[in-house]
Amino acid sequence: MSFASHFSIANIPYGIASSDKHQKAAAATRLGDKVIFLEDLNLPISTEVKTALSQPTLNALAAIDKAELRKLRQSIQTVLKDESVVSSHGVPVSSVQMHMPIEVKGFTDFSCSREHCLNAGEAVMGNRALPPGFLYFPVAYTGRSSSIVVSGTPIRRPLGQYKDATGKAVFGECKALDYEMEMGCIIGKPSKLGDRVSLKDADDHIFGFVLLNDWSARDIQGFEMMPLGPMNGKSFGTSISAWVVTPEALEPFAVAAPAKDEPVAAYLQEVKEKASYNVDMKAELIDGDKSTVLCTAKLGWMYWTFRDMVAQQTINGCNINTGDILATGTVSGVGDDEHGCLLELTRGGKASFQLTDGKKRTYLQDGDIVRLTALAGDGVGFGDCTGAILPATPL
Repeated sequence: MSFASHFSIANIPYGIASSDKHQKAAAATRLGDKVIFLEDLNLPISTEVKTALSQPTLNALAAIDKAELRKLRQSIQTVLKDESVVSSHGVPVSSVQMHMPIEVKGFTDFSCSREHCLNAGEAVMGNRALPPGFLYFPVAYTGRSSSIVVSGTPIRRPLGQYKDATGKAVFGECKALDYEMEMGCIIGKPSKLGDRVSLKDADDHIFGFVLLNDWSARDIQGFEMMPLGPMNGKSFGTSISAWVVTPEALEPFAVAAPAKDEPVAAYLQEVKEKASYNVDMKAELIDGDKSTVLCTAKLGWMYWTFRDMVAQQTINGCNINTGDILATGTVSGVGDDEHGCLLELTRGGKASFQLTDGKKRTYLQDGDIVRLTALAGDGVGFGDCTGAILPATPL
C-alpha cells in the first residue's frame, strides 16, 4: 500500500531518502505518491538550513530555530503548489529507499494511557489498578536507542530467560512476542543539564512526531521486570515510521487533553486549551496475503500528553538532546477492539483471537507482519510503520 492519501500539501513531513539519481541519502518530503528531495527545490532558505537538508539524518534540521522551520515549511508548500515543480522533481515512492530519519540520541518509553495500564494490570496481575504514580505524573523507563530501526526493517525473535509453564527458569527463544502501538515525539531544541523545560515551553522542543512500535517479549519481560524494569524483553527492536510529521501539520487537529482525576504538581498543570491531537491509529497483522485489524484507537485518549512527557523528563534537571525520542507507551481504549497490544487482547496469553482466514493466535509467529498506520485528517497521515518477524538466531 502506498498511503498516498496521507500526504497532501497540508502535511509536508520530513524524511531521509535516496534513489538511483540521489544516491546520497538526504532530506525529502512527500506529496501523494511522489517523494521530493528538498535540495532540488529553489527554496529561499538560509545557508544553515540548506546545509541541514543535505545531511544523512534530520538531526541538524531538527535543531534549527522553530521560527526558521515554520518558514521552511511554508516555502515548501508554496513551491509544491506548482504542479510543474512536482512533476519535474517528484520521484515515485516505489523508486525511493527510505532511511532512518534521525540519529536517535536517547529513548524514553512512557506509559500515558490510563486504559492500557488498567488492561495490562488485569492481564498480568488480575487486578485493574493503576501504577502508584500514574495519576500524578507520566511514568516511564529509559530504553535502548541502539536498536531503534526504520519501518520495513525485519525484527528477529529474541532469545532470553523466562519461566516455563511449570515455573522453572529456562533459556530459549521468546514464546510470547508482542507489538505495542505507540507514537513518539522527536526532540529538536535541546536543554542543558540541570535545567528543566516548563510545560508552557515544551512545544518549542518538539521537532515532530513518528509512529512507533515498541516490540515486546512478554515472557522475558515478565521474568526480568522486578525490581528494575524491562531490559532484554524490550531492547531487541523498536520500529519507527520513515516520515516525521510536524506539529504545524497536526495543529488543525489539536484537542483538549482528558481532565485529570487528581490534582497534579504545578509543573504539570496545563495552560494550553488544546494540548493533545486527534489522531486515528490502527494496527494490523498481515499473514500471507490476508490482513486482520487488531486494534483501532485515538491518540487523544491519552491521559498524559507529549508536553507532559517533556516536562516530566526534564523536571529533575535531566537534559534532552536533539534526536531524543519520547514515546507514549501503548495507545489503548476500553473496548476489546481498542487494545493496542496482544498482552491486553489475549489477557496475558490466556485467550486467543481469530485472524481473517480463521487461524487462531495468542502472540506473534515467525513470518507475521505488523503494520501500524495513523491519520489525523484528510491528507495528514504518517504512512505506515511495519515490521516482519524473523526466526530467532539458532542456538
